[in-house]
Amino acid sequence: MKSLWENDTRRELRERLGQLTAEKPALWGKMNAPQMVAHLTQAMRMTTGELPVARKSTPMGFPPLNWLVIYWLPWPQGTPTAPELLAGKSTAWPTDVAVLDDLVAGFGSLDRDRAWPIHPVFGKLSAKMWGALGWKHIDHHLRQFGV
Repeated sequence: MKSLWENDTRRELRERLGQLTAEKPALWGKMNAPQMVAHLTQAMRMTTGELPVARKSTPMGFPPLNWLVIYWLPWPQGTPTAPELLAGKSTAWPTDVAVLDDLVAGFGSLDRDRAWPIHPVFGKLSAKMWGALGWKHIDHHLRQFGV
């Protein structure tokens, strides 16, 4: 599985992000492109611990279920998300895309041995799992908009 820890993977995601326009229609779901970019920005801020997100009680917060969902199962369309990850506000398209691009680019410089936040659904994750989950989430939403 690809991971945000890989330079080539981050470069690929950033190139795909560059192909997105604010007017690009979604192939599924309720978000428009600016809302999706704001959502991914909030998710990346959650990943770094900058945005605290309330924990949910779910069996997916424990191995082996979290491992199974992160590494093996496809990400279903219309999956519910934490309200904190929908609270991001769009400002100006170029600025919003640049902020997300910077967060994706900067992921590789994070300390893998740092204290990682607890994921609201998947619980305690390793640096490796955060990298895989980050790639899977961003890829899912870019495919949602056909890029």
